Amino acid sequence: MHDYNKQLKNFARINRKAGNLSEALLWNELKQRKMGVQFKRQRPIGNYIADFYCCEKKLVIEIDGWSHDNKYEQDKSRDEYMESLGIHVLRISDKDVKQDMSNILIWIKHNIDNL
Repeated sequence: MHDYNKQLKNFARINRKAGNLSEALLWNELKQRKMGVQFKRQRPIGNYIADFYCCEKKLVIEIDGWSHDNKYEQDKSRDEYMESLGIHVLRISDKDVKQDMSNILIWIKHNIDNL
């Protein structure tokens, strides 16, 4: 487990309850070890909240929707921080989750198997 900003714990809980469609769709495919590993949803890591985190593989999955528009530098800093902890980050577009789930799952499984 990684250190995290304790103030984010309640915010992460709120995010889990609120969620968005893409997160809910992907969560249905990741929960209950369907990919062979356990993922946690809305997991605080440092000063960030990862959409999905697999501790066993040190893998974060981020869904990039409209809220990531024009936030390239912030996302880059976030990814660099995660990588400094030895965490691999996969970024998936909101659109791809909704329109190409089967290929997204193949890509995620490939990454899991190669970590």
